[in-house]
Amino acid sequence: MFNPPHPGEILREEFVEPKNLSVTRLAEILGVSRKNLSTILNEKTGISAEMAIRLSKAFGTTPDLWIGMQKEYELFRALQNEKNIHVEKVA
Repeated sequence: MFNPPHPGEILREEFVEPKNLSVTRLAEILGVSRKNLSTILNEKTGISAEMAIRLSKAFGTTPDLWIGMQKEYELFRALQNEKNIHVEKVA
């Protein structure tokens, strides 16, 4: 598995910047707070299922695209710490 980018990076570089959208304007379009959107774009929080729907409607993508990016990002990060996760195997 490669090191996938945070979905906020993709959103910022592939969707927001090419369309010259401000954070404020995109937040208005999506119907979310500027602060909420900013935390995603600054890679502080992830893409929720609801946000995936909002982004898909705004940009003509699918919610699965955004959820898939988020899943890959989180799983990669978790696997980096796998050796520190200790559980008892269920027989």
